[in-house]
Amino acid sequence: MSKIILLTSFDTWLPHQKSNSSDDLLLEVAKSELSPLSLKFLRQLPVDVAQASDRVIAKINELQADVIICCGMAEGRTQLSVESCANCGDNRLLTPVNLEKILAGCAATDISHDAGKFVCEGLYYSVLEYLQERQLNSRCVFVHVPVLTPDNLSGIMADFLVVIKSMALL
Repeated sequence: MSKIILLTSFDTWLPHQKSNSSDDLLLEVAKSELSPLSLKFLRQLPVDVAQASDRVIAKINELQADVIICCGMAEGRTQLSVESCANCGDNRLLTPVNLEKILAGCAATDISHDAGKFVCEGLYYSVLEYLQERQLNSRCVFVHVPVLTPDNLSGIMADFLVVIKSMALL
């Protein structure tokens, strides 16, 4: 039986945004053939830490997800970034995932140690805390997605598929 992989994205939060690149990327993933992977999508989360966290944690429980890949948009970045940690005040939680290992086949994805101070970091912290407190074996990473363009889409998509497939092997 294949692992259940939950992929999440956010809705837009600023008036000039026509879409959220994290959601755009998940739309592309949904079109691709990744069988036998069991991909489940929770798209267009509200840009609110409490609401987004509640929805993701409820979906983790409903699906009994083995892998959670939360995605958010980072307009100022030029490539995918996988976040090593999330902070809440003075508390820091690290993902137990070996990021170097899951990024081994990626051409242009980096490891970030700053998930930002917005809803992305809040969601990531909440999910990591939930998994840790309940001693669940599920693994979670947060991926920041730059604005997608015709020039960068294929490379970003290729790297993101490597991340998904690598996480499925954990």
